[in-house]
Amino acid sequence: MDSTSGFAATYGRSPDVVWSAPGRANLIGEHTDYNDGFVLPFAITERTTVAAARRGDDTLAVTSSAFPGTVRMRLADIAPGAVPGWPGYPLGVAWALAQGQARPESPGADLYVDSSVPAGGGLSSSAALEMAVAGALASLWGLALSVPELALAGQRAENEVVGAPTGIMDQYASLLGQPDAAVFLDCRTRETRTVPLRLAQAGLALVLADTGERHAHSAGGYAARRASCEKAARVLGVPALRDVSAAGLPRAEAELDDETFRRVRHVVTENDRVQETVAALEAGAMKTVGRYLTASHRSMRDDYEITTPALDLAVETALSAGALGARMTGGGFGGSTITLIDRRRVPALRTALAAAFAAAGFTQPRVTTVTPGAGAHKEV
Repeated sequence: MDSTSGFAATYGRSPDVVWSAPGRANLIGEHTDYNDGFVLPFAITERTTVAAARRGDDTLAVTSSAFPGTVRMRLADIAPGAVPGWPGYPLGVAWALAQGQARPESPGADLYVDSSVPAGGGLSSSAALEMAVAGALASLWGLALSVPELALAGQRAENEVVGAPTGIMDQYASLLGQPDAAVFLDCRTRETRTVPLRLAQAGLALVLADTGERHAHSAGGYAARRASCEKAARVLGVPALRDVSAAGLPRAEAELDDETFRRVRHVVTENDRVQETVAALEAGAMKTVGRYLTASHRSMRDDYEITTPALDLAVETALSAGALGARMTGGGFGGSTITLIDRRRVPALRTALAAAFAAAGFTQPRVTTVTPGAGAHKEV
């Protein structure tokens, strides 16, 4: 059942507007966004769709094809810590949009959510939901919002209402994605640039392997990494780890404990890898791109310590199957890997992953070829 028919079945009427927004895969640049660094994500073709219609009151009702029941809450009652579970994302967006925005006297809305973005798989199902809801509510409330304003509403919902200390990358990727291209984002200045990938021209494919391991960004591991980075920035006397260069790593090593230093080293070297990857893509040097992807994974494994045995196995198996490069994508502690590989080798990669995971006793991964797609937009 799609969002329009689901809306009609739930609320007994037709929606006024339908918006959709994609999930994203991050080509490179992990845990750099909340350190004011650089990222290179792209939108995927899997999307979240939100059908919405006005109500005559101040109540927001949200229903999802993935969860039973309908959750209803007055806009005035939405607040940090007041909305448990998945409804915190859409209701949090409504709360964030209402902060300081002119809105109708009766801002109530009925929302129905349908999604093909796997939840918890490192593909930012949360940002897809947030941006689809933000677009739908902006349309209903008559708000003319910029990309930064929409993105910030999603981030505030996630940070303040849901309680997940995430950065701004996912929302920008969901809003600005284009076919066969990635989004180079400076998370400090919010400047963006479209970087063509030219995968078909190079005879290459991007393959996602979803390990089936699920994570929650509001859980402790993600928050602990962010806290380590903030602690390091304070000790080093910089606004954010963006301001530490590779040349500054010896000083950081001398002033920080070993674990905190390794967190810093990942962020500093990852920022460099993102910029070098952009340069390699623009030069068509795809083997070089692959090497940076693999180096990124090993940094996340050894310095940031956010990979899992299943993610590590997926990466090493891909490299053994002839991939140019592979890495974990997403916040870590589960989720997916992304592999850059000759498209003729994709069937062999599928076979190799299935055999490796079976031999290790892991659940079989969901292996798909991912296509960079379009960003959020109004459907109806």
